[in-house]
Formats: sequence, structure tokens, C-alpha cells
Amino acid sequence: MSMKRISLRTGLMLGLGMALLPTAGLSMLAPVAMAQTASDSAVSAPVNSLYAALDKIQTMHGSFDERAKIVGAAVDQSFDLDTVLGASVGVRYQSLGADDKQKLLAAFRDFTIARYVSSFKPGAGARFTVKPSVENSPVGGNKIVNTFIGSTDSMPGTPVSYIMHQEAAGWRITDVLLAEARISQAAAQRSDFRSTLASSGVSGLITVLERKTKTFSNE
Repeated sequence: MSMKRISLRTGLMLGLGMALLPTAGLSMLAPVAMAQTASDSAVSAPVNSLYAALDKIQTMHGSFDERAKIVGAAVDQSFDLDTVLGASVGVRYQSLGADDKQKLLAAFRDFTIARYVSSFKPGAGARFTVKPSVENSPVGGNKIVNTFIGSTDSMPGTPVSYIMHQEAAGWRITDVLLAEARISQAAAQRSDFRSTLASSGVSGLITVLERKTKTFSNE
């Protein structure tokens, strides 16, 4: 699978391999952790957990469900999926009933996990590099963790940045910014979701997400 395909699906594509390749101005994972301040390390921790899971599923030969279990645990730990989904749906999300929200969130979680598992198949060879310094976001007290996803012959690779928000339980990812243009994944998904919500409502969007999840699991 080409790195172009990986970068397009990285969406939330959305982790940190335990063995990062050194690049200009960057270092391997362990030295990066030592070079970071305690606060920067805490901000980057969810991204590290995600990348560690993605790195692991590239080097194992388990079933799709086995790999999805590993990624699912990392997604639950690293993302504030409720906030990501809210940004992806837009203002309508806040007016949804509790039952609709719960069902939509469950479908969105499965979709997110399946997309990662499909993108980072065994032998894909993606390499994950995280910049040690954390950037301040112009929005509130949020932070930005800048990373690259590349390959052994293409380093450092495609820029992928993560918007981090601090919650009571710690820092969580609330959006993913893709490529040099820093395209918001939540904004891109909002554009994708809009027509389905307008024509088929929440149940229609759930159906679409479930269909895409099944497609990813069969690839």
C-alpha cells in the first residue's frame, strides 16, 4: 500500500510507533520523551498511545477484529470522540436526543477504528515521527502536537497534526489536521455528513457509517 493512500486515510485518521526514525530536528521516541518538558510530554501522550497501537498492528498477523481491539483501546484513550463527532456534525449535534447521540457515537467509533485498521495493514511499513515541542493553538487553551507519517524511503513524510484539549481525565485529541495545508478532518467530515443528514437524518448517517465500516473490514 502506498504512503499516498495512508495519508489520505489518516484520519482520523488518525499514532505513535515505539521506534521512530530520526530526521532533521527530530529524534527517536525515547530521546524525544526525555527532551520534552513534563507538560509537553503529557500533551503528546495520547498521540504516542495512538501511534504505538498503529505501529503494533502493522507488525502482527491477527484478524481484523484482533487488530481492531488494539486500535479501539487506543482510540478510546486518545480521542474525545464526542467532541470530534460534534464538530463533524455541526450545530445540529447539540439538539440530538440522548438515544440518537449514543447510537451515532457508537457507529462513529466503529468507523474510526475500522478506517485506521484498514489504512495500517500488516506490512504497511508506516513510520511515525513526533516533534518534541508542543505548539500553542490559537483557540482557547488548546495545544497542537505536530507529527509526520512516512516510510523508510520517504521521511519524514506527510505532516499530520493533532489538536489537543485538556479535560479532567487529561489531554485528548479533538481534531486532526492533514498535510501542509492543515486541513481539518472534522471540517472535511462535516462536509461529507451534511448531505446525508439533510436527506436521511441521523438514522441515514448511522447506516452510511456502518456500511463504510463493513467495507473497511472486508479490505
